[in-house]
Amino acid sequence: MKSVAKTNAARLLDSLAIPYELLSYEVDPEDLTAISVARKISLPPEQVFKTLLAHTNSGQYVFAVIPGDSELDLKKLAHAAGAKKAELASLKEVEPLTGYIRGGVTVMAAKKPFPAFADETIELFDRITVSAGLRGLQLLLSPADYLRASQSTLADLTKAPGTFEAAR
Repeated sequence: MKSVAKTNAARLLDSLAIPYELLSYEVDPEDLTAISVARKISLPPEQVFKTLLAHTNSGQYVFAVIPGDSELDLKKLAHAAGAKKAELASLKEVEPLTGYIRGGVTVMAAKKPFPAFADETIELFDRITVSAGLRGLQLLLSPADYLRASQSTLADLTKAPGTFEAAR
């Protein structure tokens, strides 16, 4: 295995004495999906959490951390953040605000400490992975340690599989 440089997120975990493993994988710039990452590191997609940046109607930026096989429910995120509306930040906003590029975004050691919300399903697993702040590198750690290091608030953030917007 090739040697891997420590990222700021890994250094943050070190400073908090949080145990973790670094998992590296081949990056395909055409497929940066969490499902692809999960396949490459041999974990189920629901255990590989992706980090999204959104902004609320009040102008606040927030992170949403959701399972790799799920879709973010913007209404639920807005509710969790105490706002009326939320929408995903544009790709061109992500790097200047977080210091990370698409496929490598993590809450930990981001350029600005935006509030973070993690989907409540994170607690279903003994270990989860999140980006280490670099494409091709994941951090494997316990959900409790991740929540502590990222200072994330638990919330229901995802759309139920196969749900429709229309009420029945």
